[in-house]
Amino acid sequence: MATALVTGIVTMMFNWMMLAFAGEDGVAALTVIMYVLMFASSLYTGYSYGVAPMLSFYYGERSLDEGHIQTHEKLKKLVGISMKVIAAISGITVVASLWLTRPLVSVFARPDNPVYELAVTGNRICTAALLFIGFNIFASGMFTALSNGIVSAVLAFSRSFVFMLAAMLTLPLALGVNGVWLATPAAELMALALSVFMFLKYRKRYGY
Repeated sequence: MATALVTGIVTMMFNWMMLAFAGEDGVAALTVIMYVLMFASSLYTGYSYGVAPMLSFYYGERSLDEGHIQTHEKLKKLVGISMKVIAAISGITVVASLWLTRPLVSVFARPDNPVYELAVTGNRICTAALLFIGFNIFASGMFTALSNGIVSAVLAFSRSFVFMLAAMLTLPLALGVNGVWLATPAAELMALALSVFMFLKYRKRYGY
């Protein structure tokens, strides 16, 4: 319920902002960008869901006296590998998004349509968010796997609603339509700062 409610509110805010700064073409361009970002986000979500049972298992094993050090190292190694995998995926998706911007947008809009150039510009700006999205999704999923639902919920809610709303209410006023495009990268960057803080705060408790 919370996820659906937040998604609806944020989508409505984005549409309002785009209508104000770029009209109906802006809303259409925004839809194109959201599809591209959703595709990239699904890669990180899929990985986080896939690795979560292993994180839970290794952390649960630590409750046994025998093999405590070994399972401690397993958890630490898995988190380290996950960070490298997400960093690699982030780099690949950023390069692919920038390189394939026009072909991707042309799937939804013709080059002679005003929506096309708006979406091309928007995609290039929003691509910056791909540098941070993966780490934020993994951080939230990791704390869920470690049975810390409160931290996971704080990270997810702050990323998808609090930071996004703050960025949308401030950046467009200063930068116009480019501010709307920058809202997503800015929100993800703020969420990354919070994720790093939580990651470091609970590192000793969970031993990753």
